[in-house]
Amino acid sequence: MSSVVAILLLVAGLSEAAGRLLPVVARLSGVSHVRVVSLLLAGAIVDGAVFALWPLSAWAVAGLVLPTAPSDALIWTPGLAAPLVLAGVLAFPLLGPLLHLLLMVGVGAGLAGALATVAGVGWWEAAGCVAVAGVGLGVSVEAVRRLVVKLNTRRAPESVA
Repeated sequence: MSSVVAILLLVAGLSEAAGRLLPVVARLSGVSHVRVVSLLLAGAIVDGAVFALWPLSAWAVAGLVLPTAPSDALIWTPGLAAPLVLAGVLAFPLLGPLLHLLLMVGVGAGLAGALATVAGVGWWEAAGCVAVAGVGLGVSVEAVRRLVVKLNTRRAPESVA
């Protein structure tokens, strides 16, 4: 992975994390800046890693379900990774979840084209592998997010009567 692609994935992860975290933080009062920045950086690393794993996961799914296993691994290129930055920016809930979803579908279509070329299969088969990988990663990271939120919420002390 080139340094340009790594930077693009990290920026996409940062903007995705900011889009998910800042609306939640805005509703809370008394949250320290250190905590917000640490959560933002942790979210950037996690979302960047999830983005980095998407083509590898699609390649692994293709190896499992397609009759001809792809010989070369599918990797991010700057042209494939650049739309992720825009998708991360559009992750802000008030800016348009539908537009964010459409852009992620567009990024997935680009990955499907690259996977179809690498695997030597049709575009629809490759798109299915990319979709399964994307949904699997999305569900996994959402489960981790919910677990982290559940573990980090402070419970009100019970009153002793």
